Amino acid sequence: MSFSIAFQKLIVVERGYSNHPSDTGGKTMYGITEAVARAHGYGGEMRDLRLETARDIYRAQYWDTLRLTDIAALSYPIAEEVFDTGVNMGIGHAGRFLQRALNAFNRQQKDYADLIADGVVGPVTVWALKAFLDRRGKDGEIVMLRALNAQQGERYLQITENRPANEDFFYGWLLKRVT
Repeated sequence: MSFSIAFQKLIVVERGYSNHPSDTGGKTMYGITEAVARAHGYGGEMRDLRLETARDIYRAQYWDTLRLTDIAALSYPIAEEVFDTGVNMGIGHAGRFLQRALNAFNRQQKDYADLIADGVVGPVTVWALKAFLDRRGKDGEIVMLRALNAQQGERYLQITENRPANEDFFYGWLLKRVT
């Protein structure tokens, strides 16, 4: 159920077909790049990628890899944020943002040990999130979302400064992704 809700929200942002000249991802359909579609066995024209195929790719490549069912059981808003970041920036960045924030919130390792910020969300990362939320409660969820968004916004600024063509997307990224 959680994945379905997150997917429906994502599709509103990603919409249909795109082949923007400034987008290094090239041809995309529903936000799925041609490279990702091919890696998942899709061989057709990107314009013809079915919504169901996009959903299956999003579930396998992003939701399941980032252990977002486990995270959603602790906090659906955090799972949704990590999912959206993973889709737009890659799962490594999404996982690292979560791990870095957890490290900064562990009260100098009093609540749990520092995580290796490798971007791989495994059981230790999920456990640390649970420990953080158990200690901090609803306010912790709000603060974690702010920490994730702060890192996401900084990353968008960095990639825009490093590649001026990304100025075509910067405003929209902040409007639709950093929320």
